[in-house]
Amino acid sequence: YEIINPGTTPVPDLNDSVDVLYKGTLLNGTTLDESQTTTYRSELNDFIDGWTIGLQKIAKGGQIKMVIPSSLCYGCNGLPGAVEPNTILYFDVKLVDVIQMP
Repeated sequence: YEIINPGTTPVPDLNDSVDVLYKGTLLNGTTLDESQTTTYRSELNDFIDGWTIGLQKIAKGGQIKMVIPSSLCYGCNGLPGAVEPNTILYFDVKLVDVIQMP
């Protein structure tokens, strides 16, 4: 991973929800998925493991680039119709907001 901007508090934990802007690609540059104009919200623990680990390294307003091994994303099964088995993925993620849960 490469932290482009560490952001400012708060840093999300597993129980928090996050709003993100992101682009995910295969290593050859083919876009897999993206949401760069409208934020995507989800609980941190609902993301692939690579995102869960990486997003806890930055705070609100931060940005991280991650090369995620298949073992921390879709593994040996892949994601049928989208990601082949054992695929390494690249993500550029901006952590727009952290919604802390009580």
